[in-house]
Amino acid sequence: MSSDTDTMVSVASLVDLDDDRTVVQQDGQAIALFDHEGEVYAVDNRCPHMGFPLTRGTVEDGILTCHWHHARFELEQGDTFDPWADDVQTFPVEVHDGEIYLDPDPPRDVSPGVHWRNRLADGLNEDLTLVMAKAVIGLDDAGEGFHTPVETAVNFGTKYRAAGWGRGLTTLGCMANLYSQVGGRDKRRAMFTGVREVADEAAGEPPRFQQYAFDNRDLSKERLREWFRDTVEVRDSDGAERCLLTAVACLDPDDVADIVFTAATDSLYLNGGHTLDFLNTAFATLDHIGWEGLGDDEDGNAAKVLGSTVDQLTGATRSEELSSWREPIDVAQLCFDAHDRLDDCVAVGAGETWTEPDDFLDTLLGDDPEAIIDALTGAIRGGATRTELADAVLRAATRRVAWFATSNEFGDWNTVHHTFSYANAVFEATKRTGTDALYRGCFDAAVSVYLDRFLNSPRAPSPSPDGDRAPEMVREELLETFDRQGAVERAATLVAEHFAAGGDPAALKRTMGRGLLREDAGFHTLQNVSWAFERFDALVARDAPEAERRLALIAPARYMAAHFPTRRENEQTFSIATRLHRGEKLYEAE
Repeated sequence: MSSDTDTMVSVASLVDLDDDRTVVQQDGQAIALFDHEGEVYAVDNRCPHMGFPLTRGTVEDGILTCHWHHARFELEQGDTFDPWADDVQTFPVEVHDGEIYLDPDPPRDVSPGVHWRNRLADGLNEDLTLVMAKAVIGLDDAGEGFHTPVETAVNFGTKYRAAGWGRGLTTLGCMANLYSQVGGRDKRRAMFTGVREVADEAAGEPPRFQQYAFDNRDLSKERLREWFRDTVEVRDSDGAERCLLTAVACLDPDDVADIVFTAATDSLYLNGGHTLDFLNTAFATLDHIGWEGLGDDEDGNAAKVLGSTVDQLTGATRSEELSSWREPIDVAQLCFDAHDRLDDCVAVGAGETWTEPDDFLDTLLGDDPEAIIDALTGAIRGGATRTELADAVLRAATRRVAWFATSNEFGDWNTVHHTFSYANAVFEATKRTGTDALYRGCFDAAVSVYLDRFLNSPRAPSPSPDGDRAPEMVREELLETFDRQGAVERAATLVAEHFAAGGDPAALKRTMGRGLLREDAGFHTLQNVSWAFERFDALVARDAPEAERRLALIAPARYMAAHFPTRRENEQTFSIATRLHRGEKLYEAE
């Protein structure tokens, strides 16, 4: 190996190579020298996989093998045979008069940002969690810690999963929302969580082949909306995707949102609430990575992201098909009847200003579905905006989680969560489009709140703050509480105590974020906390009463405590990646 540079430095003599190898230190870096087949080679002595000393490995036939996990490297250029290991850094070497010279700082072929972006793609392709963890940390260190992981994972997830947008990409979107709410290394943990869930869901799946937009770009929003609704109604996924891609190509984002959310509320509470939540998260993800995107993709990010959501609409279970929405009371028909009256209600309410009645939430949380629908339609007639009505229903859904009775079956935590995430999606969608179809989402969410009523029987007790401690002590105990199985009510009490002590809600959210991201949290838990934080911020923005803001964080704290602790396998992987990035020696005794 030779070099044209004048930066070569003397590091050893050939006689120093005991057993054809030795280690030298140059600028604080350990470099392994190997005398193999009459040539001297220099490589970073740390195996790029987990840092084991490569001089303790084997060289044979031009291949260097690490003895810890048997990663193999082509000795001259450092390329690995094993994608999970990464390439090892090599150094140009010259030998003069028995002295060994090397360039300790050779030019890199690519920048660190490009290197780690490529490694993230490798990790996604092979579903390698340690590689993804290393890549996220490396990208963050290179100043690309948010946008690059999100966009790279979106590109992968929308291409390599035939079923399109699902749990993995939704988790990624939730972690992108959570990113600004957590601090320090938890931002890296959030990105690691998002990308690994995308890889996990796509692993072993066939790729997705995107349809094409129509050539006619003069189609109106009204025409495309009706075509899209019709194709979704008959479950024609190919036709629906072509309509949607055409809308993306020729309409503004708010018009596209109108089309999507109108079709999503033609039927009731699709896929147990998941569909609308997934659609909302898809739009939220586009907020982060941009509608157009970068690169050579003609249609940009919106076409990839929204096109991948179509199967969530065409393949969805419609709640009007479920017995729970038909018996013993046909609440599905109550919703459809309200749909039929919606235009008249909106017309009556035009120009009116709605004041929420004092008993409005009590009605929504009651046991009379006809009274609930009447309260909603009455609010619309009174001038309630889509956002105002969705906000009220979301407050009711939040209570179902905050008041969930632990005497219920454990799986029913998901039932109240689904209602909350659906109601939240309706609320968030009202910020994207002014379509009156979102009133229909309010009906669906309110009926789901009604159907969950027995999950608050008996209602969980309202937490009563005890003690007079500093907020940081309360936060410390909250983290400890998540280490104990089933400490649901204690977690709620600590959140209430933090508010009573005047603690900073941002610090409380960071603590909860730490508790979430160190766990192998399930999909619904990740969703619940992400949307609860967004919900809290929305309440702060409109100066909602403290009791309402407090409840918004009590609900996810209870949900977290019910589902923690876990094995924390992914935290172990993240810890290994972090220690390797710092240059620590994992193979030595702790």
